Amino acid sequence: MLSFLLVFLITTTSAQLRLNFYANVCPNVESLVRNAVTQKFRQTFVTVPGTIRLFFHDCFVRGCDASVLLASPNNNAEKDSADDLSLAGDGFDTVIKAKAAVDSDIRCRNKVSCADILALATRDVVGLAGGPTYAVELGRLDGKISTKASVHSRLPQPEFSLDQVNKMFASNGLTQTDMIALSGAHTVGFSHCSRFSKRLYNFSPSRRVDPSLNPTYATQLQQMCPRNVDPLIAINMDPTTPRTFDNAYYKNLQQGMGLFTSDQILFTDSRTKNTVNVFAANKTAFQQAFLGIECRPKPATTIKQVTWIPLTMTRIIKVYCDGSPFGKLGSAGLGLIFRDELS
Repeated sequence: MLSFLLVFLITTTSAQLRLNFYANVCPNVESLVRNAVTQKFRQTFVTVPGTIRLFFHDCFVRGCDASVLLASPNNNAEKDSADDLSLAGDGFDTVIKAKAAVDSDIRCRNKVSCADILALATRDVVGLAGGPTYAVELGRLDGKISTKASVHSRLPQPEFSLDQVNKMFASNGLTQTDMIALSGAHTVGFSHCSRFSKRLYNFSPSRRVDPSLNPTYATQLQQMCPRNVDPLIAINMDPTTPRTFDNAYYKNLQQGMGLFTSDQILFTDSRTKNTVNVFAANKTAFQQAFLGIECRPKPATTIKQVTWIPLTMTRIIKVYCDGSPFGKLGSAGLGLIFRDELS
């Protein structure tokens, strides 16, 4: 599930992130990352949702420490979990290429964490898709621990109720309004058909199709995602402006065109409907709420942003983002066939 989680709460007594963290060792880190991400973006738009979703899955499990990038010869790392197997290979490739670009500068080599590179790349893909830009505080370090088991029950599921979604976001220091704002990233998201097929074919004993789905939209989804569809088939979560980071996600919810149950519930539940209506009517309100999560004041123990963690036995700056010599294990991630791109 792609929700645009930029920032998360962890408790630490160490120094905090800051702007210009690499000013003395890699002053051009942001331009190096941005240029690499832009080049990747020009190759495929999947760079955008793939990178955002990768960041989300990383941050919700162990904090934003790039542990989702780590590879395991025994297939026991985070990215080997059932929830992470659908992560797009283009998201991983974005980080790998940005890391290579940073390390191509001798001043920067092995001085910038993969976690910071992923955070910067996420900011950049949002901007490239037409979304708001923002300053990224840096200083994250890379985790050395990555296990399949650690992902269990840490990521929201498409069929979640509002209470379940709120509980999971609250466990990461995020409010209901934060959750609604961050969910707006589904405007550039994608999903494999299996993640929502129950809404189309087996919703309940008495109803084959979820009644909260717009009937025309449901028919379109059935055409793109027939029974026994190729598991590599993915479709856009925003059927109107899928390649623009805008507020169309909320307008779609008003029309019964939320792809996941956990999307549409934001409009059908009275507790969240008003906020959806505000964001649908006012793009600026959406962007301000979205950016406000990143930019709000940060008291010492209520930081809605991963704080800097000092070098320890479990936090380092990795030479290879996947932890393997020569990056040989760095090609994980699922290939995609977008249904709307098929002839």
